[in-house]
Amino acid sequence: MSILVNKDTRVICQGITGKSGAFHTRGCLEYGTKVVAGVTPGKGGQTAEGLPVFDTVEEAVAQTGANATMIFVPPPFTADAILEAVDAGIEVIVAITEGVPVLDMVRVYEVVRASNSVLIGPNCPGLITAEECKIGIMPGYIHQRGKVGVMSRSGTLTYEAVWQTSSLGLGQTTCVGLGGDPIVGTSFIDLFKLYEADDETEAILMMGEIGGTAEEEAAAYVKEHVTKPVAAFIAGRTAPPGKRMGHAGAIISGGKGTAEEKIAALEAAGIEVAQSPADMGAAVKRALSR
Repeated sequence: MSILVNKDTRVICQGITGKSGAFHTRGCLEYGTKVVAGVTPGKGGQTAEGLPVFDTVEEAVAQTGANATMIFVPPPFTADAILEAVDAGIEVIVAITEGVPVLDMVRVYEVVRASNSVLIGPNCPGLITAEECKIGIMPGYIHQRGKVGVMSRSGTLTYEAVWQTSSLGLGQTTCVGLGGDPIVGTSFIDLFKLYEADDETEAILMMGEIGGTAEEEAAAYVKEHVTKPVAAFIAGRTAPPGKRMGHAGAIISGGKGTAEEKIAALEAAGIEVAQSPADMGAAVKRALSR
C-alpha cells in the first residue's frame, strides 16, 4: 500500500504549456507517472509533451479519467485553479506554485476541507510514492521503495531525509512536501492518520520548522493516536533572533513557535528527535529500535 497516490493514479497538469509545467510534466512521465493530459485555458485541442491539452479540468477528467492534478499556474490564478479542480472532482490536488496570496488561501482552504479533495501545498515540492508515482518537482532517482513515511514543510529537507533513509536501506513509502506557507491544504495530523492506517509504513519521519504551532499539535496527536515509531527534526534551531527565514510560515510571533518549544513537545510525546539534519535517517533507526 501507500498513501494518496500509487501506480494507478491518473494525473493532469494545470499549466502544462508553461515552461515549468512542461519541464516537470516531462520529469513525471520519465519517472513512470501516468500523466494523461494537460489543461491550459484557450489552448484546448493542442498537444504538449505528447499529451492532449484541454481548456478545462472538467473536460480533462471526462476524457481521460484523471483523478489527480499538479498545478503550475502563476500565483494570482492558483486559487481559481485549485477550485476548478475541486469542482471537477479531482481527488488529489498538488499546488506547486509559490507566492499564492494568503487571503486567496483563506478562501480556498474552507472549500477544500468541505470537499472530498485533498490539497497538498501550495509552495510545495509535491508528493511521491517511491517507484510508482511522482507528482511534483522532487528528484525521483533518490527515492527507494521501503518502509518510512516522510513528511515535511521543507522541500530540500525532504530530499535530504529521502537520501539518508535510502542510504540506510530503510527506503520510503510515500513522501509528502506539505509546503512552507502559513496556510496549506494538508496538515501533519492529516498525514499521521493516513500513515497509521497504511500497512506498508512501519515508521514515520516528520520534518518541521520554527514558526506556527503545527508541530506541537502533531506531537499531541501522536501521543494519543499513533502506535508506529516516529522521528522528527525541527529546522531553524540555530536561527539568530530577528533573522527572516525563507518560508512565509516560519514566523515566530509572541515568543511562540520556537525550536525549543517544538522539540520539548515532540520529546514529551515519545518522538525521537534528530539533533541535526545529518541525523534524520539515524533518528528513524533509533525510533525503530525502541
